Amino acid sequence: MTKILNIIQIIISVLLIVSVLLQQRGSGLSSAFGGSGEGYHTKRGLEKIIFSATIILVITFMGLGVFRLFVAQ
Repeated sequence: MTKILNIIQIIISVLLIVSVLLQQRGSGLSSAFGGSGEGYHTKRGLEKIIFSATIILVITFMGLGVFRLFVAQ
């Protein structure tokens, strides 16, 4: 059982890394020094789907980690 949970958590972590890297960066260190002058914009289309998928993957990853903590004891 723990072997299957390990594999599932590894798969979710890889998907989480990919979803974070696919997100578009609108703010960063360059904007702190006056770099980008973009205003506020809403997420649409694929950007919104990736953002929602990232949130779902984070919740799943954390839930699986807590579940594994209780199963181990």
